[in-house]
Amino acid sequence: MIVRGPKSGFHKTIPLRRNLRRESTLAERLFWSKVASQQFLSLKFRRQHGIGNFIVDFYCPEKKLIVEIDGDSHATSAGLENDQQRTTHLQSFGYTIVRYDNRDIISNISGVFEDLTRKVGLL
Repeated sequence: MIVRGPKSGFHKTIPLRRNLRRESTLAERLFWSKVASQQFLSLKFRRQHGIGNFIVDFYCPEKKLIVEIDGDSHATSAGLENDQQRTTHLQSFGYTIVRYDNRDIISNISGVFEDLTRKVGLL
């Protein structure tokens, strides 16, 4: 296995990242509406941000925090395995990964941000 740094492959993902921003899910749009323009704890977030060959849903550079919003495809055994490999790889570069389910974002956004506030406080 070739271990690559967090910047390798960054430019190859630009067209896909642009498309993902245009085609964001309802949960992603709702989350973004709460963190855009430093609305959440005055932290800057980027959406569909490239880190190496990976594209993460939301990234806060100040905290090295990645927020992933998972849909149904992540609940399969293959999805869970892929998520675990991604998480392990990204953590090896010092990133913290927090995951929320689409349904939680849509039905309990205040609870999600209470949880996220608590987790950010621990970083």
